[in-house]
Amino acid sequence: MKFSEVIGHQLIKKHLINTVDENRVSHALLFHGSEGTGKVLLALAFAQYLNCKNRLNDDSCGECSSCRKYSKLIHPDLHFVFPVVKGTKSTAPVSDSYLSEWRDVVLKENYFSIHDWYRYMGVEKGQGLIYAQESQEIIRKLSLKTFEAEYKVMIIWMPELMHQSAANKLLKLLEEPPAGTVFILVSDKPDEILGTILSRAQQLKIPRLSDEDITYALKMQYNLPLEECQTLAKLANGNYVAAKEIVSESEERVYFFDMFVNLMRLAYGRKLHELIAWSDEMGAQTRERQKSFLNYTLRMVRENFIMNMNEERLLYLTPEEKNFSLRFSPFINDTNVWQLAEELSLAHSHIEQNGNGRIIFMDVTLKVIILLKQ
Repeated sequence: MKFSEVIGHQLIKKHLINTVDENRVSHALLFHGSEGTGKVLLALAFAQYLNCKNRLNDDSCGECSSCRKYSKLIHPDLHFVFPVVKGTKSTAPVSDSYLSEWRDVVLKENYFSIHDWYRYMGVEKGQGLIYAQESQEIIRKLSLKTFEAEYKVMIIWMPELMHQSAANKLLKLLEEPPAGTVFILVSDKPDEILGTILSRAQQLKIPRLSDEDITYALKMQYNLPLEECQTLAKLANGNYVAAKEIVSESEERVYFFDMFVNLMRLAYGRKLHELIAWSDEMGAQTRERQKSFLNYTLRMVRENFIMNMNEERLLYLTPEEKNFSLRFSPFINDTNVWQLAEELSLAHSHIEQNGNGRIIFMDVTLKVIILLKQ
């Protein structure tokens, strides 16, 4: 992965290049920011530049033996750790068991979410973790001398999903890393990472992508009319994963919209029997999908409140969402918006704590019935 293949982030690219050129590379880095900003790709581009044999002024050469192996994610001194789901394969729950799927999702999707990754793993239920067994693999790999490159690079995606025992063992490596080792942690939620790990890593905030950068990328990838690309970029709100989903009208996005509309219509009509069936359906989804739906619902509540306040320039809605919101937005106002947001956030927290999805969503529907009448 070359820096030129990563959307936007010109200042961050320049900073990373300078750290290598000036020999100021930290042994532990944390790239953090929201979903869809290209953090994994930046980590790969940085690692490739770090070990490139013929570095250019602003990028890796892309042609040396190291770059060619990095471009296929098969360099022997490049290692990955990422969340997996126990029981999906007969082998131990470690990243190496899923390297083929990992290479597929990174090389084919480029910009992807945790849900895309679970789909590539073929996970229908469950929640991914970086299990304790992974720490032994990390220790084993980093105890070996480098094969070809100057640096061994260990990219850890989603360290916030690391089991505490694995995190504790990682601490020792971060304190006293083997010679020539660089850790790059890539996180969506750094506040959920063990504090002692955070204190040992040099943090780099990766901001949301600009509308201009997303517009250009969509134009290049999909060859859509410029005005349409600009509209999609605004709706994506700095998230290129979301931009791709809008273009493809992903099944998940359509499903969330339909479930949101059904929830609000049934709650307004106080149709308890149908709401029980609705709660049963949502309760049967994976925990990650349940959390994503609650995040989607929070966003729709926010957008409808903004529409009710007649702040058109601040709206981020697809045409289908906007058409529904034109009729629904009067029911989201300053008497209920904060309580709705609080209840949805609380439900999200309960799902994260492995609460019973059916009960949590039934409780949400009852709260929505009451709050929509305010």
